[in-house]
Amino acid sequence: MPPKPVDPHELRAAVEAVLPWLSGESDQPERPLLAAAVRLSLRTLAQIAPGRSVEVRVPPFAAVQCVAGPRHTRGTPPNVVETDPRTWLELAVGRLDWAEAVQNAKVTASGSRADLSTLLPVLRF
Repeated sequence: MPPKPVDPHELRAAVEAVLPWLSGESDQPERPLLAAAVRLSLRTLAQIAPGRSVEVRVPPFAAVQCVAGPRHTRGTPPNVVETDPRTWLELAVGRLDWAEAVQNAKVTASGSRADLSTLLPVLRF
């Protein structure tokens, strides 16, 4: 059974709730607000690029599989992207460039399919 599609209004509201933090105008939001923004934006990525060849991890909140290609079923996938919640959200809304994030070690991306630059941002403000 495929996951429930993300409601664009719910996504926008969740991300808007953390924008002041991303802009440096407020402290880190409460955990439930941050978790909602991360989870909904990751699910949106998975909708934009359905598949199971890349695993995108944003601990401690969520991980999704996305991008068409060979499906991985056991152990550590060969194509993995991992980052922290703030970096992910900055990428998701276009406030941080993919290449810059990778170059500055804010994102670890391993594998030939792990470049998400053409899929980001998932939401624009």
